[in-house]
Amino acid sequence: MTGARSAQHEGPVKMKLGIFGGTFDPIHNAHLFVAESARLLEGLDRVLFVPASNQHYRDKPEASAAHRCAMILGAIANNRAFELDDTDLRPDASGYTADLLPKLQAKHPDARFTFIIGADSLVNSNWVRFDEVLEALERFVIAPRPGVRADALERVLAALPKHLRDRVDTLNLPEIPNSATLVRALLSQGRSVRYLVPEPVWQYLCSQHLYGLANGVAH
Repeated sequence: MTGARSAQHEGPVKMKLGIFGGTFDPIHNAHLFVAESARLLEGLDRVLFVPASNQHYRDKPEASAAHRCAMILGAIANNRAFELDDTDLRPDASGYTADLLPKLQAKHPDARFTFIIGADSLVNSNWVRFDEVLEALERFVIAPRPGVRADALERVLAALPKHLRDRVDTLNLPEIPNSATLVRALLSQGRSVRYLVPEPVWQYLCSQHLYGLANGVAH
């Protein structure tokens, strides 16, 4: 009986939801590796892939939102813990993470959020209302990226109050050199990116001739 009473007082266990934002222009294998690693390391129930349409701190995507969503859906189809969320593609989206998170909280009121990001995106972007972002999260985890030094990360985080800094951690992962920039560059040079991207994404790139993919490479 004692155990039953304790369970009643504890209340329902909240879902742990990972938020993986970015342009995904296009999604590639390193994205999937980071998402799955974060899911396991952080004990997440699901990971939402949240493509952005208007990120103020990065170049605008080359592929349309429809193409990027189609590639994400193909890439994540065989992982039941992965899901596409188009909240940041809607007309009322500001492109700021601080505005995105309350909308996701309204959709998932019983979830606790962990934001997943690459170290390069954190260091090289001008984050607006970063303290608001961290206040809305349980965890903010960073995937190591080649060329991003630990001291550069520390400079970004140094101004945060301790209770917010404690929510930030670096994932214990190797640095993966693959990037969407590399994928686009290779395609623009008429070269193949097969095996740098999931096979459904490669097939979609071929069928739609995205990023300057030439007919000779596609076949």
